[in-house]
Amino acid sequence: MQLIPYLKTLSNHPLIVKRKFFILWVLVIIWALAYPLVPMHVSEKNATLEINSGSSLNQITSQLVEMKILNDSFRFKALAFFTGNQTKLKKGYYKIPDNITPLGLLGILVDGKEMLFPITLVEGSTFKEVRELIKNNANIKKTITDGDEKTILQSIGATEPYVEGLFYPDTYYFYKNTTDIEIMTNAYNVMTSKMAFLWENRTEDLPYESPYEALIVASIIEKEMGVKYEAPEIAGVFVNRLKANMRLQSDPTVIYGMQDSFKGNIRKKDLRADTSHNTYTRKGIPPSPIALPSLVALEAALNPATTGYYYFVAKGNRMHEFSKTLKEHNRAVNQYQRSK
Repeated sequence: MQLIPYLKTLSNHPLIVKRKFFILWVLVIIWALAYPLVPMHVSEKNATLEINSGSSLNQITSQLVEMKILNDSFRFKALAFFTGNQTKLKKGYYKIPDNITPLGLLGILVDGKEMLFPITLVEGSTFKEVRELIKNNANIKKTITDGDEKTILQSIGATEPYVEGLFYPDTYYFYKNTTDIEIMTNAYNVMTSKMAFLWENRTEDLPYESPYEALIVASIIEKEMGVKYEAPEIAGVFVNRLKANMRLQSDPTVIYGMQDSFKGNIRKKDLRADTSHNTYTRKGIPPSPIALPSLVALEAALNPATTGYYYFVAKGNRMHEFSKTLKEHNRAVNQYQRSK
């Protein structure tokens, strides 16, 4: 009996053929079960996928293949059909992390776990700077026109007369195509909430008629302070001066009133030039904030240090020299300012 012809005959035996198909079928099942759990290498750092409204599964998988996230579209589509999610992928903007599994990717797209974008409103920023920040952010949908502050106030539900200083400085996270008004409304609501709590827990006998006036003073504190731990003392000076019916005489208010005419230095004639915010020429609290106050400044305005100080001058190292009398203050000015 010749061995080779026998083996060929044996390989075609129905039982052997069935076993071959069985082994092949088992391998297919193993492959199918393993595919969803095998991490995929995403070569592009910070790879993002945008799914538009009405996109089909075919279109989405084609995008993923073009981005080289998927090697082929068939297996991912099969996974979507097998799990019953072929029509459940949601529109949005998604970040695709490296080593994500096909099942994990499908889960992100089905759950609508869109990518979040950050925007940081910086302490001490003016509304003009906030508008520019939002305007230059490509992920924010623009709906307002330049200079339309009245519409902004109405849209965010504000009752205050001016938009300056109404937004709490912080980092906010948003989805792509969130509108500028939605960003502002969120920041305004946070500021309103912070102010409501601080106003409720404020020190007694403060010279403010409303939370808005406290917000205004906090914005001046923000622009005056160089180091945060001095904020309560700066606030104490302003509170003492308001109670004594003295002008606040704050340089940052003069700068704010000058707007674009400020070139980096305040001259004596600038201190004498009357504007709505010049606290050298006008008594009391200015009509609006001059910047976004931080939580430190807000807390200081509503819980100032109790001192006998009525004056302070910058020492040149971000700190201030505080004085109780004009004579002491003039001596400090001579020491720290005129000696420069």
